[in-house]
Formats: sequence, C-alpha cells, structure tokens
Amino acid sequence: MAEIPFNRPAAVGREQDYIAQALHQRQWSGGGPFTRKCCAWMEETFGAHKVILTHSCTGALEMAAMLAEIKPGDEVLMPSFTFVTTASAFVRAGAKPVFVDIRPDTLNLDERLLEPAITVRTKAIVPVHYAGVACAMDSIMSLAAAHNLLVVEDAAQAVGATDKGRHLGTIGHLGCYSFHDTKNISSGEGGALVINDDRFTARAEIIRDKGTNRQSFLRGQVDKYTWVDLGSSFLASELTAAMLLAQLEESFLITAMRQRQYSYYLDQLQPLAAADQVTVPYVPAGSSHNAHIFYLITADEATRNALMTHLRQREIKATFHYVPLHTSPMGQHFGYTPGDLPVTEALAGRLIRLPLYFGLEQTDQARVIAAIYEFYGHPWHSQNLRESSSCM
Repeated sequence: MAEIPFNRPAAVGREQDYIAQALHQRQWSGGGPFTRKCCAWMEETFGAHKVILTHSCTGALEMAAMLAEIKPGDEVLMPSFTFVTTASAFVRAGAKPVFVDIRPDTLNLDERLLEPAITVRTKAIVPVHYAGVACAMDSIMSLAAAHNLLVVEDAAQAVGATDKGRHLGTIGHLGCYSFHDTKNISSGEGGALVINDDRFTARAEIIRDKGTNRQSFLRGQVDKYTWVDLGSSFLASELTAAMLLAQLEESFLITAMRQRQYSYYLDQLQPLAAADQVTVPYVPAGSSHNAHIFYLITADEATRNALMTHLRQREIKATFHYVPLHTSPMGQHFGYTPGDLPVTEALAGRLIRLPLYFGLEQTDQARVIAAIYEFYGHPWHSQNLRESSSCM
C-alpha cells in the first residue's frame, strides 16, 4: 500500500516554462520582470498598497521589525503557538516577545487578552492567522490605534484568505507571506512583505536592497547609488519569482481544490465531532479561509500520539504542529515557564494535522478517514457532502 504523505508540493501551471524564460533572459538575481509581475499580481489581486518580494517570510518579518524601528527593551505582543521566526525576527532587533494566549476556537491570538499585556514598552502586535483563518482584526486594529501600536500580520499561512472581504496581510500596517514548499502557493522558498502604510514604502526598498538607494538610481532619481541606511539582502531571485508567478496564476484553482479536500474531511469526520471524540476546525462568520491546514483536536495528548502512531502504521503521515515558543529554551530565557499560557499548552499537545495538498486523491482521503474511525472503534458510513461548505 502506497504511503500517503503529509505534504507534496506540486507544479500546477507554467513553472518549467517560466523558469526556462528566466534562465534565457540572463537576469537571475532579483528585481527583474518576473519579480515585478509577482508583485503587481499580488497588489492587484489582494488590494495591497505595495508588495516587495523577499527570499522568505522570515526575511519579510525581519524587514518589518526594521521598519517598525524595534529597539532593545521594546516589547512585541504575539502568540506562542507559532513558528519560531515570528518571534526571532523581533528578538534579533532587541525586543522581548510578550506571549499572549490563544482562543480555543480558532487557535489565533486571543484579542481579549491583548490590552492587559500592553505596557509603556509595547511597540507592536503580531497576529498570526493560524491555518489561514483570520484573527479578530477589527478589534486588534482598534486596540492598536488607541495605543499607537503597529500591527504586523504574520500571514505566512494565509495567502488568499480573507476577513470581511479584505485579504489577510493587507489589514495591518505591514503583512508577511510565505511561499515555502509547505504552503498552498509555493516557490520552494520565498516570501513577501506587504506594505499597507505608505510611510514605510521608501525605506522598505532601501532595507531590501542592503541599505542602499539602488531603486532610486534605477528610476533615474539619483546618478549613483550608495549606502544610506541599515539593510540586508532580502530579495528573492528571479528564478524563484518565475516559479512563484506560475503558482500565483493558478492560485484560485489550488485554493478551490484544497477547499474541496477540506470540506470532505469536515463532512466525513463530523460524526466523531458530534460524539465529542474530536474537535474540528472552526471558521468565524465573515472569514474565508484558504484550506491551508485541516487539523483535529483530540481528548488529550496521549490520544493524539496514539492516533499518529495508528496512522503511521497504516502508511499515513499525519503530524503535530508547533511546540509553544514560551516553553522552549529561548522562551524560558525570557522568563516564561510551563503553565503560563494554559490554552496554548492544552491545544498544542492535542492537535494533529491530516494530509492535505494539491493533487490529494479522495480515495486517499477516504483511507485517512477510515483509519481514524478504526482508531475510535466506529464503522465509517460515508456522509453526503454539503453542496456548499460554511467554511469556504
């Protein structure tokens, strides 16, 4: 029996053709025609003010920290249930990450806990849209405005997802996307910084180009370029941009297929959720997710681990997700201890992610579902799919 992988990146459009064109044009470093087309596509499609392509979402977050002028002693509010670079991008600039617990329904930053965490040292809020589901952005933006804080959306998992018709990543002052090969839209590596506040546009170009005013030179605004600010080499290569453009052009197809797969899991596993044996994902009204992750929450960590083992024995790769950052050695360095964020700790230990990727066959999904029912000792009676899922 063939193994069902957890993730399998797929070429879905003109990736090879565009890469060949990029090779032929002999401009392999970033900033060429494919880079410009990717940025223009996202600006037009997502309604972003300005998009800058980067070598990774980590790079986009590090640029955001520089644009926010984070300094030693500043504090940045964020969830602990996230990837390490959400925190490390700001820690590198000298900030202390202030970890805030998550909501038990969406696993996103609990907006009700943000205001008590604000101090005179707080500089920014970094909401993470877990699984491509929107944080409570209206509340977060209102709170930020009241306290004169910047909002940097970590939308690494949320490309194409929306909240009240607004694309995630375009609501905060800055937004960050990932195109890693575990993401829906992938160029292997790669990311983007979304600039939604024009006061950051000019400096972002300088930071991206190693701290130089090279873009002004290329536009003919200066007769030579030189070092004018701090910066680094954040630009993605033209080969990366060529692959990304092909994926962006097929993004609606990719999202639609993943949403069908997501809906199939949701419908077929609903009886187990109704029996309180698992919890399935929740999507708030007004949000349109991108089907980045389908997860289950089990009764306890031992059950989660046993279920992963059960699936692995049947050649099905399912996995846990983040180890909460506040429980890590670096988290302890900042003074955190286990028990500080009870919701985060309880849910992180019980979460299991199921295989979900472009090209996953429904017959393979059926194998996953049948194995889950087998684990819980129930026969699986296939449910009729709803014509339209409320989660889409």
